[in-house]
This record gives sequence, C-alpha cells and structure tokens, in this order.
Amino acid sequence: MAALGSARRERPLTVHHLNQLLLVCALVLLVAVAAVRISSRSGLPSLLLYLGIGIAMGVDGFGHVYFSGAALTQVMGYAALVVILAEGGLGTKWKEIRPALPAASSLALVGVAVSVGVTAAGAHYLTGLEWRQALIIGAVVSSTDAAAVFSVLRKVPLPAHLKGVLEAESGFNDAPVVILVVSFSTAGPVEHWYVLLAEIAMELAIGAAIGLAVGWLGSWGLRHVALPASGLYPIAVMAISVTAYAVGALAHGSGFLAVYLASMVLGNAKLPHWPATRGFAEGLGWIAQIGMFVLLGLLVTPHELGGDILPALVIGLVLTLVARPLSVVVSLAPFRMPWQEKTLLSWAGLRGAVPVILATIPMVNGVAAAHRIFNIVFVLVVVFTLVQGPTLPWLARRLQLGEGPEAADLGIESAPLERLRGHLLSVAIPEGSRMHGVEINELRLPAGSAVTLIVRDGKSSVPLPTTVLQHGDELLVVTTDQVRDAAESRLRAVGQGGKLASWLGTSGNGGPGR
Repeated sequence: MAALGSARRERPLTVHHLNQLLLVCALVLLVAVAAVRISSRSGLPSLLLYLGIGIAMGVDGFGHVYFSGAALTQVMGYAALVVILAEGGLGTKWKEIRPALPAASSLALVGVAVSVGVTAAGAHYLTGLEWRQALIIGAVVSSTDAAAVFSVLRKVPLPAHLKGVLEAESGFNDAPVVILVVSFSTAGPVEHWYVLLAEIAMELAIGAAIGLAVGWLGSWGLRHVALPASGLYPIAVMAISVTAYAVGALAHGSGFLAVYLASMVLGNAKLPHWPATRGFAEGLGWIAQIGMFVLLGLLVTPHELGGDILPALVIGLVLTLVARPLSVVVSLAPFRMPWQEKTLLSWAGLRGAVPVILATIPMVNGVAAAHRIFNIVFVLVVVFTLVQGPTLPWLARRLQLGEGPEAADLGIESAPLERLRGHLLSVAIPEGSRMHGVEINELRLPAGSAVTLIVRDGKSSVPLPTTVLQHGDELLVVTTDQVRDAAESRLRAVGQGGKLASWLGTSGNGGPGR
C-alpha cells in the first residue's frame, strides 16, 4: 500500500516539464557559450567555468538543485568523453603526430606508471590515506587532458613535434588509466602487477586494432559512396567513430583508444565536405564538455569540501612538482629532447575532464571513502588548473618554444561528382595565405584540373589565366578522380609557400581543411 501511495504521489512527465527543461538547458548553453569568451580572454580552461555553472545550480548555489546520481554522471561522462575523443582525433594531424608516436606512447604507458606510483606513495605517506584509496587517486589524476592544455596554449604556437607529443599523449593515456582505476576500484585484492600489465596490453592491442580497422573501412566507404546530401557526411563520420568505441568496448578492448584512432584515421583521409564535418564535430564536442562539466558541478557539494582541501593541495603538489616531472624524465630518457621541452611537458600535464569522470567510478563501485576521493580530485583539478593554466603560455615564451606565425591554411571542401568521375573543390583563401598575389596560371595545377569560377566580393566570374588571386576569394576547382589528390596538394603548397612553393620545398601534404 505504501508503494502504491508513493506511486500515486508521483507526477507524470508532461509537456510543461519538457518546456521547463528545455528553457533551463538553453539558458545553461547560452551562459556556457558566453563563458567561452571570458575563458579566451583570461587564459583559463573553460572547464572551470562550466563546473562553476553546475555548482551555482547545485544544492549550495542559487538553483538549490539536489543531485546525487554518481552512476548517471559516470554514464553521461563516458558518453561525453567518447565525443570529446572523437573530436580530438578528427582534429589531429597525422604529419605532426607520426614522429611523436614513440615519445607519446612512452609517456602514456611508462609515464603513467611512474606518475601513479609516486602520487599514490605521496598520498599514502603524507595524507594518511589507505593504499587502495591512494592508488585510485594516483591513477585518476595521472591522465592529462588535451582540451585543457590547448585551450590555454592556443595563443602560443608550439613546434609541431612538441604539440604532437602532447596531443598523442592525451589521446593515448586515457585507456591505461581507465583500466587501472577500474582494477583498483574492484572489490577484493588488486591483481599481481604482471597480470595487470598483461590485461592493459591486451585491451590496448584490441582497441588499437579495432580503431584502425573501423577508421580505415569507414574512410574507404565515405570516399567511394556519394551520399545524397552533404549534411549526411558529418553524421556518418561521428557514427563511425562511436561505432569504433562500442565495438572496441564490447570486444573487451579499450574503447577510448579505438574511438581516438578511428577518428584520427578519418580525420586524415581527405573525406568529402570535410570543413562541414569538422565544424559539426567541434560543435558536438562543445556540447559534450558543457553538459559533462555542468553535471559534475551539480554532483559536488561545496560545503563538504573543507576537510579535503589540504590533502588535495598536498597530493597536487606531489603530482605537479615530483610525479609529473619524474614521469617525463624517465619515460623520455631514450629520446633526445632538450631540457626546455621536457620542462614544458612537465608543467603541461593539465587535468580536466577525465580525472573528474574517473573519480565517479569508486563511488559507483562502493569503495570506502569514495566521496572523499571525489572531493580530493575535484579540488585538485580546480586549484592546479587555476595555477598551471594561466602560466603555461608565459612558460612557453620564457623557454623560447613558441614559433613564428605560420601561413594560414586553405579551407578546401570536396564534393564528389560520382557520375562524372570527378570532384568539385571549393577553395577559400583566408587572411595570411600566401596564395594572395598569385596568378591563376601560376598555380600550375596538374592536367585534368582547372579553376572554373572565382567569387570575389559576392560576385562570381570566370577567371582568366592572368587573374590575380586575393584574400577572401573563393575558387571552384574541377578535377578528375586521378588528379584530385595532386591538385589539392598543389593548392595547399601554393597557399603555404606562394608561387615559389616548389622551390621552397613546401609539399602541402596536410589533411584537408587543416
């Protein structure tokens, strides 16, 4: 009877509730979008502002919303992390990440192991946490976040190889860290270290194989099948990336590594309508970050954080000043890398989305003092992001690791002309491109391709061989299937090196739309 009575008291979901939910969600998104502007001017990662929005809506804030769904937060966080990793993989340039793979892999494996051990020892001996709790915290905070790093470094162009190391490390180290956190949070004794290493190696191998296979099959299909509408390409690309995660996870592999590698393959495959796909993925990535951090902010109870601030500061100091630098030195010992670059890599270990999400795993698994673990991780992420974020650009400049401004890349969008066995390239010439001042005949496009139309100041015309290109021009280039790649490569080379691109050795082999 009591159950029946409680069921009668429950109010069914109505359209009115939906209207209220849509209004709240829309207002949160608008505030979050405005917060990005503040973030870009202050140099702080936007995640802190999103967390602040969630806290303001929570039980101790203005909204007084009580939320304690750790399991729901974990599920939504995983889903958001899949989208964020997919967006990151789609934006990763293979030419930059390829030479950085050995160093990044060492950081993601050896570096993580060193960081977990040193941080856990500090948490145990300096704050009195039990070993299981200390190991969980050490594993949780040992994963770096690419979005947090590059949101503060966007104004400081780093050398390509160093940026590649940071991107690859942040994409690779999520997988072993997730395995470690789940293992440490499982009831019963922790497995022998060699069993744990074998499990990590197996899951990484399965995830890598599935990610590469799904990415290759997906890119092959999208390049050879013309979809009826350009808007279907972004949906198909994201669906393929999510498929890689799901298949990898169901095969008992690392789904996170699978989605990152599959997205990286797709992002470097020169797919049709790439700028639209990239913009769509970036928008989904923003929504995932906003939703995830607002939810995490709701999960936090600020008035319960007081007793965990000091342990969080102590563990954060051990992580930032000892564990991270030591992990960089040990994992990069076989590589010849200047001390300036190692110093920046040591300080660039920003924590963001992943640690706070992973901190919900002990809560869901019923680990003792799980709420304290979550509070310590939350305080650590917020405080040390506030410290490291604004100082990263300054440190990069002090170490003289910033490069001069590069030539702006062209925005090239490809639409397949299936029945005509050709492609139509839409080329936008941005400010900073060295294609400015080049004549049409100086492009020296391969035989089988030609500039058929130029749009300038809203007016279109058929160009002459002597027509001089300018910033803001949009070109339509028709190519056959055989020379499509060569034509696009030549256009990029001229955009980077001007009419003397061949003499200067500019190849233009970057991915489309980059």
